[in-house]
Amino acid sequence: MNFFKQLNQFMLMGARAHAQWELDCSNTILHDRKRLAILCLLIVPILVVGVAFADEVVGQLPGMLGGKTAYAPAFYTPTIFFASIGVGIVAGLITGCIGAGGGFIIAPALMSAGVKGILAVGTDLFHIFAKAIMGSVLHRKLGNISVGLAGVFLVGSIGGATLGGWVNRTLYEMNPVLSDAFITTIYVLMLGFLCSYALMDFFRSRKPAPAQKASDVAAGTAGMTNIARKLQSVNLPPMITFDEGVTPGGRKISWLFLVISGFVVGMAAAIMGVGGGFLTFPIFVYTLGVSSATTVGTDIFQIIFTAGYAGLGQYAVYGFIFYTLAMGMLLGSLVGIQIGSLITKVVSGSTICGLYAVATSAGFVNRAFALPSKLASMDVISMSAATGKMLETVGTWIFFAVLGSFAVWVFYIFFTNISVLKGEEHVYTAKEVKV
Repeated sequence: MNFFKQLNQFMLMGARAHAQWELDCSNTILHDRKRLAILCLLIVPILVVGVAFADEVVGQLPGMLGGKTAYAPAFYTPTIFFASIGVGIVAGLITGCIGAGGGFIIAPALMSAGVKGILAVGTDLFHIFAKAIMGSVLHRKLGNISVGLAGVFLVGSIGGATLGGWVNRTLYEMNPVLSDAFITTIYVLMLGFLCSYALMDFFRSRKPAPAQKASDVAAGTAGMTNIARKLQSVNLPPMITFDEGVTPGGRKISWLFLVISGFVVGMAAAIMGVGGGFLTFPIFVYTLGVSSATTVGTDIFQIIFTAGYAGLGQYAVYGFIFYTLAMGMLLGSLVGIQIGSLITKVVSGSTICGLYAVATSAGFVNRAFALPSKLASMDVISMSAATGKMLETVGTWIFFAVLGSFAVWVFYIFFTNISVLKGEEHVYTAKEVKV
């Protein structure tokens, strides 16, 4: 139990590191007129095409994407574009307010809106990549990146992203329902793990961390787990040196473990349509013994290249990206993340922790309720179509009701405490802050 508790804590730390990266990227875009102009140039054609191809015209378009009756992503109505802005705003609010990447709700939200799972995954990856390209802040993080560590890790992550993309495309070509069921199952397992331990952490008081042993401090292994110590003791050349600024002489680990770690992260990113940061942090810190500072820098570095390769090389070239949705989500997230990050100044830490548990639970319920109907349609379980549809509808309503309530709550806090957020001289006590 202690192992899973620590693992969950590291996953939360990884999600928060990714959230900080998203906030930095958003700030870079919003504070640069050239980047804003480029974003506008990307969005304008989408609206023009959407108006030109109204609903009745879109209905006459030929089937694309292997003949599975999905329309070409470039041609759609303005309605879906504005809906994607809403999804982006909520994801941005979660990222900014909770301090954890809101990407885990994007794919479930798109799938609940009727977008095929493979399109939702590819679109989310492209959205992450577009934000990374436009708002890259690597120049501010280079001091925390071990070039050798990052390079070897990327070898594995590219391989994992290739396999993950191939798996998703193969399952889709076999049966689109099978593809959706597979992606849904992955989300059920991952979000179930996250929300269960997030809820446990919220209702359970944290125990103080044990004091570090003097021998560990002297050996440069303070804070490292037994697994990390054992892996770093394996002498399998070539050995990669890192964390020279953390401990004299740095730490060393075999390239093999880095390649394997990158492979796992890349495959998860390509299958789920996420940046992979929530896995990079626990793997690096908990398993490999990399310092938190180096892990954050490497995580930011790998997100750009892993999401870029997976999004473009494994989905875009095969037509599995919904560009209209991606641009809408990017625009919405730029707004949402700013408001979300501001209200952290007027809410307590325990409230933020509880919000993270609620958000992950909403995503888990959504995918868990959608899974039975997909399994029943493939004759894996026995269930009537009506019952499966009812469960899926209930899960969708719960999901959007929770996220909608969350968004309303955040905006309420923002507008009722706007004088505090403006930095007025009056100092509010905890009782004066309206939550």
